[in-house]
Amino acid sequence: MTFTDLKIDQDMVDALASKGIIEPFPIQSQTIPLALDGQDIIGQAKTGTGKTFGFGLPLIQALGLHAEPGVQALVVVPTRELCVQVAEDLEIAASNRDTKIVAIYGGKAYEGQVEQLKAGAQIVVGTPGRLLDLAGQRLLSLKNVKVMVLDEADKMLDLGFLPDVEKLFAQTDPTRHTMLFSATMPGPVVALARRFMNKPIHIRATDPDEGLTQANIKHVIYRAHNLDKDEVIARILQAEGRGKTVIFTRTKRAAAKLVEELNDRGFNAAAVHGDLNQEQRERAMAAFKAGKKDILIATDVAARGIDVNDVTHVINHTVPDDPDTYLHRAGRTGRAGKTGIAVTFVDWDDLHKWGLIHRGLQFGPQEPVETYSSSPHLFTDLDIPVDTKGRLRASTLVREPRTDRPSGDSSRGGSRDGGSREGSRPPRQGAHSTSGNSGGQRTEGNPAHREPGGGAHDGTSPTRRHRTRRRTGGAGGGAPTPPVA
Repeated sequence: MTFTDLKIDQDMVDALASKGIIEPFPIQSQTIPLALDGQDIIGQAKTGTGKTFGFGLPLIQALGLHAEPGVQALVVVPTRELCVQVAEDLEIAASNRDTKIVAIYGGKAYEGQVEQLKAGAQIVVGTPGRLLDLAGQRLLSLKNVKVMVLDEADKMLDLGFLPDVEKLFAQTDPTRHTMLFSATMPGPVVALARRFMNKPIHIRATDPDEGLTQANIKHVIYRAHNLDKDEVIARILQAEGRGKTVIFTRTKRAAAKLVEELNDRGFNAAAVHGDLNQEQRERAMAAFKAGKKDILIATDVAARGIDVNDVTHVINHTVPDDPDTYLHRAGRTGRAGKTGIAVTFVDWDDLHKWGLIHRGLQFGPQEPVETYSSSPHLFTDLDIPVDTKGRLRASTLVREPRTDRPSGDSSRGGSRDGGSREGSRPPRQGAHSTSGNSGGQRTEGNPAHREPGGGAHDGTSPTRRHRTRRRTGGAGGGAPTPPVA
């Protein structure tokens, strides 16, 4: 079956073909015919199975080849990264027609987004907060919206966006065509669909013989020591056939630390987390998609915005909080029908959490295997060459200087092994000679004749001069500086 068989307009078929997209995925072949007829749809499929074109192609086609200026379609997504990704996919599909798409999300200046709205953009892809903000300023009108899509509805629920979504629904025409897509369908999402949708058809694009996890993803679970994780990850990154890799961390600090460590080891890594501004996050994502960086370290904020078909490995630096988060993390690999590997590290303290995920996702009898960077099964499980080490180059990180000094260092009045300060600075004028030295320079003679502060040659510690300073209070006084907390 092709997109032409699904009655998609030829200009969009050609646009997809130019990107190598020829055959539809199951969720697309099931949803597109119904969506073209204006049927409200609840589409449920695993992440990475092509939901975007499942609603995007009918949405674009409904507006016509030469759509009138003004917002006529609204796609609501939970995260900034997903907003950018969906907008890019729709732009590909509409590249041969006049339809304009604008991405509306926070973290960027209003002006550029408002200008695109005033220029007549017909399709808006946005996050709830920025959409309501512009609508509240009367810079965005939703009264003429014909088609509304809610993408990743379960993530909307997780982030607490459902009340905002309800406000957006309220600003649109009740007769609109509505589509809701999600990987999972928790109760509040079902209630939302019943309230705002008109007799929706529920489509599940899954194989009845397949579990909750994708069959084309190999899941490897290790019980690893926290101090050894960086070394284990560095060896996994040298596995045979490894392509682009996404590593998920629990905290922003862990992401920043790991990207520094991997870059120091010689890898090409970038990070996406909440401490970076929107421009930095977009720059990192663009570098990853373009192949300039082949490792992306991210917190869950970016999990649903990473739609890259050639991700071969996903690594969970720490175990996810729940089964749904695990599914969405692992779903960054094995996309578009390709195979992938998901590696999860389970700390000793998180074994109970993994037990919940293990039961919730209907895994087979798979328990975390105690694993170290030298464990033989690590190399065989993931096709890592046996002689692989965890570093591609010597460290370039600046280390703290050591407090002990080598023999002969006399910057503090003599070496630790009793050596003299000779050569550390020019001889003093008028210094008396010892042991017959007529040059006025001290020599290692009788220690009884050495200068105060000089070193002795017999191995004894140098005598040091001590200064006593009187500290007084008051303005300009020498009050001691309190230690920095």
